[in-house]
Amino acid sequence: MTDRGASRDPREYPDRPWVGVGVVVWQDDEILLVRRGRPPRLGEWSIPGGAQAVGETVFEAAIREVFEETGLTVRPTNIVTVVDSVLRDADGHPQFHYTLVEVSAEWTGGEALAASDVDDVCWVKPAAAAKLVKWDETLRVIEMAGRLRG
Repeated sequence: MTDRGASRDPREYPDRPWVGVGVVVWQDDEILLVRRGRPPRLGEWSIPGGAQAVGETVFEAAIREVFEETGLTVRPTNIVTVVDSVLRDADGHPQFHYTLVEVSAEWTGGEALAASDVDDVCWVKPAAAAKLVKWDETLRVIEMAGRLRG
């Protein structure tokens, strides 16, 4: 059995779901991907995002998380969808549990650089994201954001 009490990260083996915000950032016809630098999904390509802070709106969290992870400034435009992310340990216990509010945003400034919580960044056309992104839900969110954007 996993020693769940040994975890120091309050997001690991939580007593409640965490609210996270994921952001599909658009610059012209490309989207921003980041390679995760910490669990969950360590080393995987995804959209930028993270936990919402107390007192922060979803759009404020989206702006902050993109800036913290990449140095970019963005303008959120839409809430795309809400996704459940429950990652279980080998014993079947929820190791991470997020309710993810997925947002679409337009790039307004800056050069994308890997900063906090990410190891790399890249701009890709949405169709090319499938070659990098492993989680089907992220790909679905990117597709939905593209449809909303027109």
